[in-house]
Amino acid sequence: MRTLAYLLTFLAVIGSGFWAYTENYATQQTLKDVARVNAEIADLREALSIQRAEWAYLNRPDRLRELSTINFDRLGLLPMEPEQFGATSQVSYPASPAAALPEITEPVDVIGEQDQAP
Repeated sequence: MRTLAYLLTFLAVIGSGFWAYTENYATQQTLKDVARVNAEIADLREALSIQRAEWAYLNRPDRLRELSTINFDRLGLLPMEPEQFGATSQVSYPASPAAALPEITEPVDVIGEQDQAP
């Protein structure tokens, strides 16, 4: 009986050692994965800050004003005026969501004419 107890104790020690060994390597792998993900997050944050800086640089008011002046003929942009805006009370809402929309009789080409090759 004593031999069986020693054998079971020895097997328990071996089993717990094996379990601790595998958990150690799994923990080390998880820590490496976390470090890799943290490095990737830092790289993405740096790239995002660079993109935000580029966006701010490209959206400078003086640059946009110059671009709109250069492309005025092609774009046909006009300065905004207060008369161009309306009040929310002027918006007509349908009586019910299932109300039929009016038929489109005179469509407007919003894309513009494309240069077509002969």
